[in-house]
Amino acid sequence: MGKYFGTDGFRGEANKGLTVEHAFQIGRFLGWYYGQEHKCRVIIGKDTRKSSYMFEYALSAGLTASGADVYLLHVTTTPSVSYVVRTEGFDCGIMISASHNPYYDNGIKLINGKGEKMEAEVIQKVEAYLDGQIDPVPLAHREQIGKTIDYVEGREHYIWYLESIAKTSRGAMPFAGKRIGLDCANGSASAIAGRIFTALGADVTVIHNQPNGRNINEGCGSTHMEDLQELVKKLGLDAGFAYDGDADRCLCVDEHGELINGDKIMYIYGAYLKQAGCLKNNTVVTTVMSNLGLYKALDALQINYEKTAVGDKYVYENMITYGNIFGGEESGHIIFSEYANTGDGILTSLQMMDVMLDTGKSLAELAAPVQIYPQLLKNVRVTDKSKAQSDEAVQAVIAQVAEELGDNGRILVRESGTEPLVRVMVEAASAQICEKYVDMVVDVIAARGYQI
Repeated sequence: MGKYFGTDGFRGEANKGLTVEHAFQIGRFLGWYYGQEHKCRVIIGKDTRKSSYMFEYALSAGLTASGADVYLLHVTTTPSVSYVVRTEGFDCGIMISASHNPYYDNGIKLINGKGEKMEAEVIQKVEAYLDGQIDPVPLAHREQIGKTIDYVEGREHYIWYLESIAKTSRGAMPFAGKRIGLDCANGSASAIAGRIFTALGADVTVIHNQPNGRNINEGCGSTHMEDLQELVKKLGLDAGFAYDGDADRCLCVDEHGELINGDKIMYIYGAYLKQAGCLKNNTVVTTVMSNLGLYKALDALQINYEKTAVGDKYVYENMITYGNIFGGEESGHIIFSEYANTGDGILTSLQMMDVMLDTGKSLAELAAPVQIYPQLLKNVRVTDKSKAQSDEAVQAVIAQVAEELGDNGRILVRESGTEPLVRVMVEAASAQICEKYVDMVVDVIAARGYQI
């Protein structure tokens, strides 16, 4: 992680941690960096936050001032930016979003020409430019000044692509007869997800799809599943799918209104691929945050697994390095490398539908073998997350907890990639045991003077 960019972009409160000046300078550098040998082309998408428009204009101004042509997808999903970049020959892409964070935060996510998270070496150069360690780049003049192009059709290309995946083997209306609920988090999926499911023949009920600039993720979406769970139970739906603010995550609700989290999604699809003989390397890629219950269920099917650092970028890096084709995070970032280079919430929901249709089983039946261990995660806001985690007393209590849990649980303490937080997580046989051991660590962090 760099000074400004974490595991998922440059994120902060709009015009405090992340300012329009930052956005303008990022645009200035990228427009020059990619435009040294040819006319640079950059695609920009944004979510529904009030400040996303402000950052869109600032980035566009910086890019065009450096000579780049800027194509605006307007309100769209992060994975759609990734798709358009890699399929239409753009030099890079930018998504303006703080994902699942509240509306007053925002973020700038950089995507390379392959539709992947931007390379670390480019991020380092952007940060150096922001800090004045690289000389100011030249302004474009006369015919070299860039232009902005309304490119909503790029979003349409992405929508058609997702629909084509679902239609590949099942005809034009593969979801006919299925009753589905969608929670769009008042975010990027609001104008897209319901349209796709309807086009595929489903009887769709959509909630939280009326963004007003301030209600993104507010009591809804993949971080607040209660409304969708109630909707599925009340209407007797076959399934429900919830996205986050920029729709690169998806969590599911089964026909009984029970949560199907990312771990269960990985089990369902991993088991499906193995049964079909399509699970390359017989491996599912997870992060260290996945639950012991997932690993026990995968063991029962003799499916191997990898564990990476937290962040879908690390999942993807593992997949590329070792040739694995499927993986994700408990939080709902799921990567299907046959179809995408990043987590895609809408694609995830379509793939879950495909498994249900192909097996004739409900989500509850498909997820039944995964028995999730009780888990407790507490976020501790600290003055210095690196010092807090590496403190000798903190490390000592972590080691003590790990020894006492043994094979019947685990502890994980890590820094947030985007916020000034230390995350303390314990899995154990009961919620009481989790609470006991999490509090032991949190108390030491507080006693050492790190907690804010």
